[in-house]
Amino acid sequence: MLPDRLTEVIAPHLEGTIQEQSAVSGGCISNACRVQTTARSYFVKWSEGRAARTFEPEAEGLEALDAAGSPLAVPSAIAAQGATERHPGFLITEWMETGSQSPDFWEHFGRGLAALHRHVANQYGFERDNYIGELPQSNTQHDAWPSFVREERLAPQVRRAREQGRWQTSWDEGLEALYRKLPEIVPAKPPASILHGDLWKGNFMVTNQGTAALIDPAAYYGHREADLAMTELFGGFRPSFYEAYRSEWSLEPGYDIRKEVYNLYHLINHLNHFGAGYASSVRSTLQRFA
Repeated sequence: MLPDRLTEVIAPHLEGTIQEQSAVSGGCISNACRVQTTARSYFVKWSEGRAARTFEPEAEGLEALDAAGSPLAVPSAIAAQGATERHPGFLITEWMETGSQSPDFWEHFGRGLAALHRHVANQYGFERDNYIGELPQSNTQHDAWPSFVREERLAPQVRRAREQGRWQTSWDEGLEALYRKLPEIVPAKPPASILHGDLWKGNFMVTNQGTAALIDPAAYYGHREADLAMTELFGGFRPSFYEAYRSEWSLEPGYDIRKEVYNLYHLINHLNHFGAGYASSVRSTLQRFA
């Protein structure tokens, strides 16, 4: 349940008076609960640890996804704040009721993601840095996509892995080869689509209408294939999802190699989060470019 000192802080952001609280499972790095007031229900998550830094950027990511106006649901961010000496950090969103997948769930999801990606910006990156899991995600804006991938995605993760002693020097040859080839592998100026940024099967939910809702984003503007690549990294998305997406917006030849580049970012991020269990995946990906 919410700590008393936090209840006092969030109360002004809620419509009505708090009547009931119930714990919500599934959070990896923070606490979460449903808060029922006399007017409506809210989802609240909070933390006194490092996760508290992520709440304000996450709220901005939700707002950016919602502003894209796609058929995919996005919970409305109501308030967010980092931790202080007085209270934990918190994020408040609307409460979304869950349900079962409709017969066309995956087709609707694929078409909806393509529609989301039609919302574009003039540069790659985002107005502010945010987080991928608990680790910082650099979103300094670039005019060229290859430089963004190198400088704001791969290089910071590699640097962090080196600092933590998790990077193996034998990987350097593959990394340098990838850096040299990057302008030939990824497009120079693809549409800068709004991306969820961390789109694996744990970061969507099924609404009570049987459709998909996007949660826990690490949002930025980039090549849309980066979102698609992430959906393939850990699986869980059906073939009809990809068929529906491609029917709305086909992919250029070479996606199979580009997705390896985009997913390398997530593999090194997991190496930095969880350790050596991801070393073999990083190694095998880099060997393809050596």
